[in-house]
Amino acid sequence: MPAITISREIGSKGDLIAEQTAKRLGYQLVDKNTIEKIVREYGFVDFKEVYNQTGFWARFDPHHAEVLKLFNQVIEAVVYHGNVILLGRGGFALLKGYADVLNVRIQAPFSLRVKHVMEQETFASRIKAEEFVRDSDQMRREFVESVYGNQWDSASAFDLVIDMRKISIEMAVDWLEAAAHKISHLQTGEAPTTRMMEFDPVLLDSVAQVLDKQPA
Repeated sequence: MPAITISREIGSKGDLIAEQTAKRLGYQLVDKNTIEKIVREYGFVDFKEVYNQTGFWARFDPHHAEVLKLFNQVIEAVVYHGNVILLGRGGFALLKGYADVLNVRIQAPFSLRVKHVMEQETFASRIKAEEFVRDSDQMRREFVESVYGNQWDSASAFDLVIDMRKISIEMAVDWLEAAAHKISHLQTGEAPTTRMMEFDPVLLDSVAQVLDKQPA
């Protein structure tokens, strides 16, 4: 199976679930840092300058159409490479039309997420931790809705939504593993798949150069 996309609320343990699922399946985990490495490998030598000017990931400017096009091509090429878990980056919105991609959302109640972030980082007060969580939600929502026109927190945009209120990390990983195996054996019929994509061979080589150096 080419890919699982995981969109997660901060403090939902989505990052840990993605890491453990990747290890369980023997997939490559692709996050922001991985994509940035591929962009540089591909020859976008001005990336750092553009990143600093736009705050690309945090406050992406939709007017930078060429930069967005490049990043979308990189994400699609990563999925074409196969057997990857794409963490964030609006992957579910970009890849929603492909039958061989499993789009997953990990969420949790607000109070539980605040508790988790307070366990991981130092805040002056609970109010500050709550502000941090709200700001993160707003940033992710604005990125997805302004760039892809999709609602970041709409359950209908995903194949599987896991709320961590009562679900353990191990159970969530079990579910993702089972879903990945199930979908990898589905007959897609005439539905589009990622294998139908076409790419610049240099881009595919850049993806391979980065992913093949990462431990599975």
